[in-house]
Amino acid sequence: MILSIAEALGARAIRATRSIGKMGLFLGASVARTAVPPYRGRNIVKQIHFIGVKSVFIIVLTAAFTGMVLALQGYYNLRKFGSEGVLGSLVALSLIRGLGPVLSALLVTGRAGSALTAEIGIMRIGEQIDALETMGIDPIRFLVAPRLLGFLLSVPLLTAIFDVVGIYGGYLVGVKLLGVNAGAYLGQMEASVELGDVTQGIWKSLVFALLIAWVCTFKGYFTRRGAEGVSQATTSAVVISSVLVLVCDYFLTSVLL
Repeated sequence: MILSIAEALGARAIRATRSIGKMGLFLGASVARTAVPPYRGRNIVKQIHFIGVKSVFIIVLTAAFTGMVLALQGYYNLRKFGSEGVLGSLVALSLIRGLGPVLSALLVTGRAGSALTAEIGIMRIGEQIDALETMGIDPIRFLVAPRLLGFLLSVPLLTAIFDVVGIYGGYLVGVKLLGVNAGAYLGQMEASVELGDVTQGIWKSLVFALLIAWVCTFKGYFTRRGAEGVSQATTSAVVISSVLVLVCDYFLTSVLL
């Protein structure tokens, strides 16, 4: 029985190692194809529209209420210490350095990443990817590279929109509803937010975009077992992408502080 357990654990470890290696090779191939011209402009614009433009509504809605909740909770916590004037700094730094990139990435994963995995997965089980290979067309360059560029261009912009809308939502609650001085809210925010904070948020959004595109395209590209396989690949892509975003947020915050 002990040998059976050891064999089972060893087999799982080997499968996990092979899967990680396979994903690493896929990422390297995808980045290499993306960095080398020619670029398919129409496909890239199409992906930016799908990933970015169609995600604006949910980003704006979530950002507004996130900023409102931050302002509401922050106000009552800061009031205990007589520091309501730094509410603007609290809201802005929380959004720009942490919540903005993370929540934007999670929302894009749930809306665009899942759809991307299902789309490529259906192409795989429908043998469209095999047909591209038969015609001598590189499927990674044709399918993966435009989507990778679409994520890299869209997610930072969506994060910027999230930050701006969230700060304004905090302004509405803090200034208009709770009576915080508008000059103090904006002045403290301007004094505390530095270029390094904005740069940190941009770097995080770029890394998250790469992670989402990598995992979702990989899961869709290697889908098997028909419709059930597409369903499992989509679920797995969303879960793994979300977990990686949260894990990488911790390590990036540790490095960039």
